[in-house]
Amino acid sequence: MAGGKETPRQRMMGILYLVLLGLVALQIPDSLLDAFKNITDSLSQSQSNVQTGINNTFDAFEKTKLKEQPDRAKPLYDKAKQASAIANELTTYVESIKKDLIDQSGGMDEKTQDYKGKSDMDISARYMIEKGKGKELREKINQTNERLIALLDPKDREGINFNLAVVDPPKHGELTRRSWQEATFGEGIPMGASITALTKIQADTKNAEAEIVKKVLGKVDQAVVNLDKFAAVAVAPSSYVIAGQPYKAEVFLTASDSKSSPDVYVNGSRLQVSDGRGQYSVGTSGEGVHTWVGTIRVKQNDGTIKEYKTAPQTYQVAKPSATVAADKMNVLYIGVPNPISVSAPGIPKEKLRVSISGGSVSGSGGSYIAKVSSPGTVNVTVSGEASPGKNQVLGATQFRVKRIPDPKAVFGGKSGGTSPTANLKGQDRLFAKLENFDFDAKFSVTRFNMVILRPRQDPISLSTSGGELSGQMRQAMSMITPGTMVAFTNIMAVGPDGSARGLDDITLRAN
Repeated sequence: MAGGKETPRQRMMGILYLVLLGLVALQIPDSLLDAFKNITDSLSQSQSNVQTGINNTFDAFEKTKLKEQPDRAKPLYDKAKQASAIANELTTYVESIKKDLIDQSGGMDEKTQDYKGKSDMDISARYMIEKGKGKELREKINQTNERLIALLDPKDREGINFNLAVVDPPKHGELTRRSWQEATFGEGIPMGASITALTKIQADTKNAEAEIVKKVLGKVDQAVVNLDKFAAVAVAPSSYVIAGQPYKAEVFLTASDSKSSPDVYVNGSRLQVSDGRGQYSVGTSGEGVHTWVGTIRVKQNDGTIKEYKTAPQTYQVAKPSATVAADKMNVLYIGVPNPISVSAPGIPKEKLRVSISGGSVSGSGGSYIAKVSSPGTVNVTVSGEASPGKNQVLGATQFRVKRIPDPKAVFGGKSGGTSPTANLKGQDRLFAKLENFDFDAKFSVTRFNMVILRPRQDPISLSTSGGELSGQMRQAMSMITPGTMVAFTNIMAVGPDGSARGLDDITLRAN
């Protein structure tokens, strides 16, 4: 396989596969075949993780864009589903080949959960080369690659980030096999190595599907302006006039795109957009005249942003009124206490009542703690006694609700690059840390895999639950030397909101 930019983990897995494949020409010890099985299992887990990401992308799109902009979103949604169907055709076909190889080489060993014929040096060549399955697979891979790319607009096909095209290896003398299928499944390749190669094809296909789905669904946010909604509007420079002064206003016709979702801001704060129009609603901070300026940012078809600003608008605030402000920022986060401050000029703080939609509020005296549970938006409503014996709503403020961002995996204080050998040996735990986050939110690592590749040594692959290194992992780490590669994969962590997060893999090199 060849093509687009690979992640560090993908490059590492590719290097491991080539190293192991090269060693096959010398001997096939059980440890080498076990390493192929470990890589196969890791690729299968990676494929499962990518599928989870694709499912989450579709779920979020269905709950937002497909409901908010059905006319524009439905064709893109159908095209993304078509990409998934194309990719699934190839992965299902590859799975059938894997099943045939396993069955024809004796099936699975129930005790070891490994292939009985993993060391068979003849079956891959016989089935894949002599019977033509390798050539047929090659054609299907290239067809899938072409069909997926065809789903994109021509200008979006540049820089696609997946490696699903089959090319023959470069020739270096008579020892080089003539074709990709011979190099991958030909004479001298054990069945276990062929299963690993087939699993890598499935993982590459799933990555390609994810890339196409992301690009296709992302088109819904590109600027396509169709003026389909018209309205008569009257705008006055001020709604407050002193007696004797003339009252002036402009009356004109406006047009908007009801299906667009431009970014609309007022004084730097982003607004919700409905029918192409930003809905501005804000709690007031005190009596007097206030001025605001609206900004509309529209993404053009070439990817650039065009900005439009309104003339300054003014309004006057009088009693009764109320103000709600988040002490940290204009966002409430799930799983942590969010401090907010509430005030209402002219009304004692002990007479204020605060409620929230989609959450709970506790506190008094103007200082409150808000707790929320679902992403989206919530309204904080303030009521109180504006006059003796009469309760009324004083104001409401809308806040965005977000999940706590994903942390980064850290080992020995680093998330990649090089680290002193002594430092790596002295570590006993993998951490999940949040960077640049205002709240004190803790994440705990629940499981991870560790792969150690020492120079000229077989790779060691171990897994554990929790964030602490197991006894086997500590023993393996104690033997590392400069030049050793240590990789952590399939890292899962849980934060205060209770949701499991899959973290990015990290790779460290001992020096």
